[in-house]
Amino acid sequence: MRCEKKCLKINGADRTFIYDPGCDSLADVLRRLGLTGVKVGCGTGVCGACSVILDGKVVRSCTRKMAQVDEYAAVTTIEGIGTPNHPHPLQLAFMRLGAIQCGFCTPGFIVSAYRLLEENPDPSREEIRDWFQKHRNVCRCTGYKQIVDAVAAAAAVLRGECTAESLGDGGKPGEYYGNTGEYYGKPLVRPSALAKACGTADYGDDVALKMPAGTLQVVLVQPKAALHAKIKSIDISVAEQMPGVVKVITHTDIGGSNHMMMVGGSARSKALAPSRPLLAVDKIYNYGDVVALVAADTLEHARTAAAAVKIEMEALPAYMNYLDAVRPEAENIHENIPNLYSVQPVLKDDAGVKDVIESSSYAVSGSFYSAREPHLSIEGDTIQAYTDPNGVLTVHCKSQAVFFNMVDIAQCIGVEPGKIRVIQNPTGASFGWSLSAGTFALAAVAAKATDMPVALSMTYEEFMHISGKRTPAYSNARLACDENGKITALEYDLGIDHGAYTELGEGLIIRLSRFLGFPYNIPKVAGLCRVAVTNHAFGTAYRGYGSPQAYTTGESLIDMLAEKAGIDPFEFRYLNIARPGDLNVNSYPYTDYPMEAIMDIMRPLYEKAARQAKAEDTPEKRRGIGLAWGGYNVTGDIDEATVAIELNPDGTLTHFNTWEDLGQGGDIGTLMITLEALKPLGVAPERIRIVQNDSGKCPNSGMAASSRSHFMTGNALKAAADQLITAMRKPDGTFRNHAEMTAEGIPTKYTGKYETTVIDNITRINPNTGIGNPSADYSYALFLAEVEVDTATGKTSVLRYTCVDDVGVIGNIDSVNGQAFGGISHSIGFALSEQYEDPKKDNNMYQCGVPYIKDIPDDITVIHHETARKNGPFGSSGASEAFQSAGHMAVINAIGNACGVRIYDLPATPAKVKAGLDRINAGQKVVPPPYFLGSELYEELEEIKANPV
Repeated sequence: MRCEKKCLKINGADRTFIYDPGCDSLADVLRRLGLTGVKVGCGTGVCGACSVILDGKVVRSCTRKMAQVDEYAAVTTIEGIGTPNHPHPLQLAFMRLGAIQCGFCTPGFIVSAYRLLEENPDPSREEIRDWFQKHRNVCRCTGYKQIVDAVAAAAAVLRGECTAESLGDGGKPGEYYGNTGEYYGKPLVRPSALAKACGTADYGDDVALKMPAGTLQVVLVQPKAALHAKIKSIDISVAEQMPGVVKVITHTDIGGSNHMMMVGGSARSKALAPSRPLLAVDKIYNYGDVVALVAADTLEHARTAAAAVKIEMEALPAYMNYLDAVRPEAENIHENIPNLYSVQPVLKDDAGVKDVIESSSYAVSGSFYSAREPHLSIEGDTIQAYTDPNGVLTVHCKSQAVFFNMVDIAQCIGVEPGKIRVIQNPTGASFGWSLSAGTFALAAVAAKATDMPVALSMTYEEFMHISGKRTPAYSNARLACDENGKITALEYDLGIDHGAYTELGEGLIIRLSRFLGFPYNIPKVAGLCRVAVTNHAFGTAYRGYGSPQAYTTGESLIDMLAEKAGIDPFEFRYLNIARPGDLNVNSYPYTDYPMEAIMDIMRPLYEKAARQAKAEDTPEKRRGIGLAWGGYNVTGDIDEATVAIELNPDGTLTHFNTWEDLGQGGDIGTLMITLEALKPLGVAPERIRIVQNDSGKCPNSGMAASSRSHFMTGNALKAAADQLITAMRKPDGTFRNHAEMTAEGIPTKYTGKYETTVIDNITRINPNTGIGNPSADYSYALFLAEVEVDTATGKTSVLRYTCVDDVGVIGNIDSVNGQAFGGISHSIGFALSEQYEDPKKDNNMYQCGVPYIKDIPDDITVIHHETARKNGPFGSSGASEAFQSAGHMAVINAIGNACGVRIYDLPATPAKVKAGLDRINAGQKVVPPPYFLGSELYEELEEIKANPV
């Protein structure tokens, strides 16, 4: 290696360093100098997380090679803008206006905005958006609106128009800093926000930089040459002898099962064993499979050696979608598991459904496809592992399920669960993929095999190929109504492309069976949900898990049937929403019935939007509006959570849980429920300590999934808090302090546990009928999108967006708004641009269609209708997933309203919309694409009835 010395003026001070001119980027050097507020996400200059100011210009430092940086150039990083002791108004504004969620992109945005305000002290909102668009700053969590709010507010402070202390809700700092005594529902700042705003929060790669000398760097060996192949040989002999290599690890080095995740829980599943190998043994099942790991003294040595591993393969037929994989002539991808491996029927008063549909006054049918959506978190995947002095193998990662991952890693690599400890790092988002990340076990096996601390990092391209995706769905369905517009019956046949592995597939089709028809009153239903393996990226959790695919079909049919019946889409929905006494498609009551109230709130907004769209419509720029009903379950039929609360000697209280924080706010959620549960003690926020997401210190509160965390952890905390308050209370009604409790021999730490089995009428979904009630609660959301379609290009722009929701009593308003805006932004991306289709090309955020700020409207309105939930803690339910359930269909329906083009297969790219416009202009009929027809649906349903399990 040839090196050079250079001096830069970094944050006002001269800094001299030595670098490799052949490969070092500006980001590499800055991070080596300890300036880890410079985050590297994509590594290819498309996300802006690494933004710094170089000689007065915002640059993306991950792609700026040091050879291109002049000697003595001036560099400003987040550390030079403000510190935790002296934060800049931009940092305060981001903290107090809800502009920080996972926080990984935050330093890049603040640095970029800092330069904007130097150039333009009084920017308009659109000028702020133009700036971030120009500099490619991407946020995947917030939906951008709060970021623009924060920049505008900080600009006002810098102009002297207000003080930093006045930033926030109505300029009432007491709602932030705890001098009112009432906290629940208020916008308290996240405990982690200051560190994230100042760039001092250590995410995975930051932790790796600060590990001890001698830590090994681990690199994946991904062949990325085959979609499906038989492995004939793996030759590691050359790689093992290369400089710096300590060990090349293959499946022979794994002492456990070498398989990840659970077997499906459905009685109808034919996948009776785990299907995903940690390290490939004799087959490649998809493009992202890992054959080996290389552990070396440096990342460069590890990468060079990984490229030297030779793999001889024999290509096998690659089935890249559901339709090909379920053909009768298709070969089984997995031995002893048929490609179509599980089904879930839905039979609600299903006798004569076909006849009812055909005799109804109006009926519509269609075939629909929802795309394979990548999560596109700005931070990819990064893991560290080591053995502690007690012999416990410790894994730092982006866990979304600390205790589940602990057990999963243990069985996979052959270690007792008690000898595994999982710690969640500060996490740059996940949205679901990290629930089933096999990389955690890869790092663990590398540490075990080398008996050395290891850091496993990967390029964003490698991350894209190894991580799971939202599963595509193919459906064929019919919906009918009577002469008055009342729905009479629904039939459907729906197939899920679950990618290379079976894990989580049964849970997915159960979700589909519950939300195709939510939240309407549909008296008769005959449906079948199927799931199959293919050779594409494996399916995993993603916010709204299973529901977006269902709503793609359901909300298309609702709009189509309203049009055919000649009824306004709003009025058609209003007529058919479930009301007290009506049953859902699984033949049980909804837990609440806020649907009519939600629609009453939306009605004047819908009518105004309709008038505006009509007034602004032109032949060149067609305007339209679209509605979609959505919602999601809160936890499942069998769930439990445990937390602990402890009174400390100094009068503070510590809350221990595993409410994993992926950016959604596990820290602030914990603070809110603790303040509310301990309200009799008059506790202020500064007296609460939070210890989270460490299996070595915390009880098992369960995974951050199914919108369950607030509901389950809150109820568990109520149980613990009640015990503590009772123990502290003296006969005269005052409360003991720690010294008094210790003197009296009274414990100061209490554990609370909550189980959903205490709730009446919770039942599992029947595998033969689809009848069941497997949720403690539901969340509800109604979406309204206003779009413009450019008829020359087919490009769709979302101009305004409105959501009216009911997620119960709100615990922290900023967090719930953040989930709403973020979920809406993902929904818009899902509708218009996002997909992971070609593994050889779809390897970064830009290529996969991530929405930039100008792709998301600034005009987003979220209105909360609060219904106190009888089973939820403090009346709360669960938030997040409702906001990414059906929002994409409001956009798709709006396109149809604007220009007459119905998009049947997502995303609605300009080319697809333009093709539809061209067909309409040519006088051709637009028909649904001929996906699978499901012609044998009723025969299969009769067979299921005849052969119950």
